[in-house]
Amino acid sequence: MYFRFRRSRVAIALATAVTVTGVGASVALGAGSSSAPAGGPIHLFVQPGQGQGNGKILITGAIGDYGATHKASRNGGKTLATAALKKGTITFNLTTITTKVNNATPTFDKATCSASITESAPVPVVSGTGLYAGIHGTVRLTESFGFIGSTYKSGSKKGQCNLSNSAPTVAQMGEVYGNGTISF
Repeated sequence: MYFRFRRSRVAIALATAVTVTGVGASVALGAGSSSAPAGGPIHLFVQPGQGQGNGKILITGAIGDYGATHKASRNGGKTLATAALKKGTITFNLTTITTKVNNATPTFDKATCSASITESAPVPVVSGTGLYAGIHGTVRLTESFGFIGSTYKSGSKKGQCNLSNSAPTVAQMGEVYGNGTISF
């Protein structure tokens, strides 16, 4: 029960990060130039927002751009996320990373009520608009998420970790980063 609840938070954070990463890739391609990028290696840095999407993304390398991430959507059995960058959009297929995150079991420490998870997977770059029209490639995305759970404040379990699905999280943080190669 505890891990299902926490796993859903991890999945949301990771999907957010992936979405943010997708947005960053689009931004990095277009911010530094108004002509079509040549392609090559890229590096993605994502600052997840609250919930899924609404984060920030930065892409360096063959794309030098930045922007915002948006919530992932399901389309034909695939989980797709589109990044809105300054010079266009980039869509990523997050199906594999989302599946890995949703099925992962966090490392949990009962003494501190803390847990963490890290998963990596290839994420295909499937399409783009604007300056990024015709983009394709793959990014190896890594998503990490950690949280500290709450403890019981009274009763026979006072001081123990509250493993209930409705227990509040004391603190949480996530990050998403990756690198890969894109072409046009």
